[in-house]
Amino acid sequence: MEQVRLGTTGTKVSRICLGMMSYGDPGRRQWFLGEDAAEPIVRRAVEAGVTFFDTADMYSLGASEEITGRLLSRMFEHRDDYVLATKVYFPMGPAANDAGLSRKHVASSIDASLRRLGTDYVDLYQIHRWDYETPIEETMEALHDVVRSGKARYIGASSMYAWQFAKAQHVAETRGWTKFVTMQNHYNLVYREEEREMIPLCLDQGVGCIPWSPLARGLLAGNRERGGERNTVRANSDAYADDLYEEADFDVVDAVREVAAERGVPAAQIALAWLLGKPAVTAPIVGATKLGHMEDAVAAADLRLDEKEVARLEAPYRPHPVNGHS
Repeated sequence: MEQVRLGTTGTKVSRICLGMMSYGDPGRRQWFLGEDAAEPIVRRAVEAGVTFFDTADMYSLGASEEITGRLLSRMFEHRDDYVLATKVYFPMGPAANDAGLSRKHVASSIDASLRRLGTDYVDLYQIHRWDYETPIEETMEALHDVVRSGKARYIGASSMYAWQFAKAQHVAETRGWTKFVTMQNHYNLVYREEEREMIPLCLDQGVGCIPWSPLARGLLAGNRERGGERNTVRANSDAYADDLYEEADFDVVDAVREVAAERGVPAAQIALAWLLGKPAVTAPIVGATKLGHMEDAVAAADLRLDEKEVARLEAPYRPHPVNGHS
């Protein structure tokens, strides 16, 4: 698989990032996989050339990080052979300081993540959301200290407003602190609001986009139908998807299916290929709970759409309220 620069850094990553959220405690979600079930999928990703892996402390309250650390240590001979990302912000316990982006929580969380991952450092440490209760100056200095201590190589951010991201970068630049090199944003064929402000900002500043939910939580892969029919276990138990997407989005799904039928490939490959064709995108974060999901992602990395196909896929889009920031 092609290896590309992570944003404008010198570090190289695979064009597909394997999202590890689905690997954790099956008791928390019906579609989560335990370590034994996850292993063949992760192994197939590694065999295909995937070197970029994303998790977060809050996924299964740390179980995802533990599984990620154990699996990757078995599949790679050297720690420097893969790029590992995790995130901080969401609650990890009931106490007042068990969440957010305060200096206290950031300092504690990076140490806890490293223990669970079984490594001395992560390559990319990301803030999972914007913290309205902590001054951004406090957060950016704390993240800078994480990098200076050697516990992270780079820092990244996730879904927020473009003005917030620009403010954080400005604070870091004026103080001589570490700036964000990536934006993990909500971006796919049925949610393109990021194209208005965030993506132009990232292109201008050389920030790499690593979108989450590139298949709209399975919608673009066919896990649900018009009228409410659900085709998978996840679709039947994923209430968050109902908040993010709406009936009008099936016009886009129909276009994806038409192009996929003409190409003779699964719809998931077309939707991922569209995203991989966008200049701001470094690597979409793909979740996989079946080997077939991984095969589609790998194939999409080599699939090129022509201008007419792209226009057909984009034509049915309807604007959405801003979502995915909470």
